[in-house]
Amino acid sequence: MNLPNSITLIRIFSIPLLMWILSSGRFSSVTGEKELLASALFIAASMTDGIDGYLARKRGQVTTMGILLDPLADKLLIAAAFVTLVQFNPILVPAWIAVIVIGREFLVSGLRSIAASEGFTIEASELGKFKMVVQIVSVVAVILDHRWTEWVVYRHYIFPVHTIAQVAIGFMVCVSLVSAVDYFVAFWSKIDQRGVKRRRRAFILSRRRKPVPPPQADRDVAAST
Repeated sequence: MNLPNSITLIRIFSIPLLMWILSSGRFSSVTGEKELLASALFIAASMTDGIDGYLARKRGQVTTMGILLDPLADKLLIAAAFVTLVQFNPILVPAWIAVIVIGREFLVSGLRSIAASEGFTIEASELGKFKMVVQIVSVVAVILDHRWTEWVVYRHYIFPVHTIAQVAIGFMVCVSLVSAVDYFVAFWSKIDQRGVKRRRRAFILSRRRKPVPPPQADRDVAAST
């Protein structure tokens, strides 16, 4: 087990801990202990996504296990966070938002599986990476909104936690949908190109096919008759 894969496993193991913190009554929401601890854990777990990939490439430790576990850990972390937030803060995260987020992850995973079976890959787009950042911001904002609607930063300057959480959630849903469409278009163009190449190859092969001449003995018999 190399270091990048160990970091990925730590991210996976942090998922049940995050769900326990948010759903347990062991931590107090009156002081904000639960919200701050859950936010810190989620941010730390999200940061490991970039760390393990960077270390794997720098140390030359890109493995099949890491390629499998890394996207799985990301999807499990996001899915677990939004499923828990449906119960933790249902005003900002109703069930239909969680369905959209998780459904988008299943869709992209399915498209990548089909692409792999067809012999090509769908790389993570810049929009997909941006979507991940927006999801992290929205999850942290919703967690903090459970305890605070606003923070007094300095004198009369107020940090509107609730407003930021609302905007982040709405923007996250839009980016998730657009990102899903972007992945589907990329997948469809690849599939369409492969279909055209297959039809063209079959057409060329059929044109090059020539009749097989009869054996020499058969030609001699035909000539004598």
